[in-house]
Amino acid sequence: MNALDWATSWRIARRDLVGRFRGLRLLFLCLFLGVATLAAIGSLTSAITQELSLRGQGLLGGDVEIAMTQREAGDGDKAVFRGLGTMSETIRLRAMARGDRPDALAVLTELKGVDNAYPLYGTLALRQGDYRAPLAPDRILIGPALADRLNVGPGDRLVYGTATFTIAAIIADEPDRLGEGFTLGPVAIVSLDGLRRTGLIQPGSLYESKYRLRLPAGVDAQAVRERLEQQYPSAGWEFKDRDRAAPGASRFIIRMGQFLSLIGLAALVIAGIGVSNGVASYLALKRPGIATFKVLGATSRDIARIYLLQIGCVALIGIGCGLVVGALLPSVIVVLAGDVLPVSPGFRLHPLPLVTSAAYGLLIAFLFTLPPLARARTQPAALIFRGVVDPRHGIDRRTVLAMAAAGLLLVALALGTAREPLFSAAVLGATAAVLLLLLGIGWGVRQIAQRAPRPRRPLLRLALANLHRPGAQTAALIVALGLALTLFVTLAGIQTSLDSEIRNVVPKTAPAQFVLDIPSDQADRFRSIVRKQAPDAQFNIVPALRGTIVAYGDQRVTDLKELPEGAWFLRGERGVTYSAALPTGSELVAGQWWPRDYDGPPLVSFDAEAARILGVGLGDTLTVSVLGREITARIASLRKINWDTMGLNYILVFSPGIVSAAPHSLAATITMDTRKDGAVTRDLLAAFPGISVIAVGQIIAQVGEIMTQMSAAIVSAASVAILAGIAVLVGAIAASRQARSYDSVILKTLGATRAQLLGGQALEYGLLAIMLALVALALGSIAAWFVIVRIFEFSWSPDWLVVLATLGGGALLTLGIGLAGSIPLLSVRPASALRQL
Repeated sequence: MNALDWATSWRIARRDLVGRFRGLRLLFLCLFLGVATLAAIGSLTSAITQELSLRGQGLLGGDVEIAMTQREAGDGDKAVFRGLGTMSETIRLRAMARGDRPDALAVLTELKGVDNAYPLYGTLALRQGDYRAPLAPDRILIGPALADRLNVGPGDRLVYGTATFTIAAIIADEPDRLGEGFTLGPVAIVSLDGLRRTGLIQPGSLYESKYRLRLPAGVDAQAVRERLEQQYPSAGWEFKDRDRAAPGASRFIIRMGQFLSLIGLAALVIAGIGVSNGVASYLALKRPGIATFKVLGATSRDIARIYLLQIGCVALIGIGCGLVVGALLPSVIVVLAGDVLPVSPGFRLHPLPLVTSAAYGLLIAFLFTLPPLARARTQPAALIFRGVVDPRHGIDRRTVLAMAAAGLLLVALALGTAREPLFSAAVLGATAAVLLLLLGIGWGVRQIAQRAPRPRRPLLRLALANLHRPGAQTAALIVALGLALTLFVTLAGIQTSLDSEIRNVVPKTAPAQFVLDIPSDQADRFRSIVRKQAPDAQFNIVPALRGTIVAYGDQRVTDLKELPEGAWFLRGERGVTYSAALPTGSELVAGQWWPRDYDGPPLVSFDAEAARILGVGLGDTLTVSVLGREITARIASLRKINWDTMGLNYILVFSPGIVSAAPHSLAATITMDTRKDGAVTRDLLAAFPGISVIAVGQIIAQVGEIMTQMSAAIVSAASVAILAGIAVLVGAIAASRQARSYDSVILKTLGATRAQLLGGQALEYGLLAIMLALVALALGSIAAWFVIVRIFEFSWSPDWLVVLATLGGGALLTLGIGLAGSIPLLSVRPASALRQL
């Protein structure tokens, strides 16, 4: 008989396909889940990245930004900036807003002074009317959150420092809001002249000056930024350009992208196992037809073409549906996520992630379809008929080579399209190691079951025999159960660690208030005012400056191609203080503290963890730019900082001397009964109009809300892998259905009841779940630790009771799925089943 052509093979394949793809639904489901997950992840990441890029100028407020704290640029520097393009100057600080009545509520806000050129890009939108510069010195624009909290509107008056403003309008959209970074309160905007009226800007006050530049058309913003960095290497300024307008948002996207990539790659591999199980189950159902084709003269190539066309048809439909859902899902996520995402991109198709996801789906379908199809193609008809009782699992060399080629293409695609190839390679390697471990456990369990003594109890003996009998799917079941239980543990570990992080944000020892910008010579007066309302109040008052680490040892930070991992303290300015004694909340771990009367060269006490990251120690030098002046100090001690106390913690504490001579203010924490907050705040603002009072409870609520939203997003994304794991389990059960149906018929013929058959199945799955519990606990804990600690840099603090309960619940769920898959076997009629042998 001549080989069939493709047209004839397709006609046979189409006719052989049972309506509604019976037998290939698992193949469809696994490919749909895998492709939809990857397409959605890729499309969402591309949408956010593209939106940040397109809106870079508006988010930053210019093409280039130069920022500095506690000072303004000099006239000469401003002239240089204006020579590069149009300049806009803004000054931003935290300040207390209150009504003009004596008993009015005071609210912490972000007060921003703007010049007439603001904004260079975008539009400052108001709820009513249009913004027109210049803004009068006695007028103020406020955000809706401030209007709601103070119950004020246009025409009402607000007091900042020593100045009173009339509310001109409510802000609808601040164009550079995202570029301003994290804020502790609602925004209010005044003119620069209006800001100076408040008296809030004093020597040592904590404020930030920003100079945005609008460059002429065709000028490279990155080149201008790099030139300015070279021109002002020691100024302690922070430079940005429109391509990195929101570095905090970019870091968030990178971390979330890492996690989503991990989920996508895991779902991809898990879906591949489900594809293999689904195809094996389908071809097992088609075993009589395949044997008949061969008896009638069909060649191995004919068999391969017919069933490859069937499987390919369903695979393409599954991939196509996954692409449609993956393209539409990002818009739904954007709506549901609300303010969690840094931007809200509109609907747009992103061809590259869709094409990449389709390629993944095709390679996965091809790779995991080959082994069962090769066995069906190469086995003789007689062996196929005996397949239920005498299965053969070997595949030919050509199939092995084709699988190797597909696997290499899959790895090349994963690494070639990854934002972080090393991370993707590590995930793929870890996933492959887990699968090999589970396969090894499956082989070992089968060998042990085969050599173990036979129990006397019939049901237990039947369950043990099911693990090693001909046609047993022990390895597939262990892989499926192991993955499912591991994913349950991983999800529980992630969720409980995030819940713990949220709970621990509010330590029991946290102060009630932070107070900033206290005049440096008014510490005693500050204490006496607070103690009038709260006699038992406890204080921690420290000098507050800002500084930038510009060099450590002989290494200049500007010469680094990229920052060391975990060196967040090298990004821009950080808090700096000086102290004659070891600060509260710190523990000395190396070196010695300087004497109280020390009057020598500058010394510094450095955070021990930061020192480890930079690779520096006692005797090494740190160079810090404070108010534009570089100070080189020798590391005299290393400290462990208890960050969870939420006190005034500084990674850099200098010895008194040259740093104490710099203009600065004081910062303080007040530990007291929170019911005294309102009265203490009113008295402090009456005495010190320029201070900022931060209620710790408001910070906790804001951070807790963000963490809760982030937790929900992470758990929702991880649930996709859970669904894929359950699909794999269903596929493993389906792959062994035919062999189990014959076992069921024979046992029923010998007098077994349905309850006994179901009990044997329950014991089999229960034994596997018990054997895999410790493995799943270890693997799932490692995966959850990696996500929490290495990706999101949170504390690893899972609730082990919840994790164990989840593991038990997952075992019961998988046991229920296994038993549910066995119920149809109990109704198989002996006559019809035996006729198919």
